[in-house]
Amino acid sequence: MHILPYLVAAYVFLTGCYGLATSRNLIHAVGCLAVCQSSTYVLLLAVGYQDGATAPVFSDIEPGSRTVVDPVVQALTLTDIVVGATVTALLLALVLQIAKRHGTVDPDELRELRG
Repeated sequence: MHILPYLVAAYVFLTGCYGLATSRNLIHAVGCLAVCQSSTYVLLLAVGYQDGATAPVFSDIEPGSRTVVDPVVQALTLTDIVVGATVTALLLALVLQIAKRHGTVDPDELRELRG
């Protein structure tokens, strides 16, 4: 088992978290959150990878005759991509409404939203 994909996933996640923690702009924060989300794609694909395995299509071969990749991991990755795009679109729509109502996207200048 190779450790490189796991290190890449951790690096991408930590880079996104650092950008999220130091962001002075809500649009930048949403982008950094999307980067954090993309680290899960790398992690899921690293978990599902097998050396020498083929696609799980059994139309031309007999089941069990050769090693295939787990299709559940691929389906989870596609679902993760769709959910990530939806969450990013929703957050950008919220940032757009905040910019229209308050005239700024700087979190420190949004005094009216504090409790």
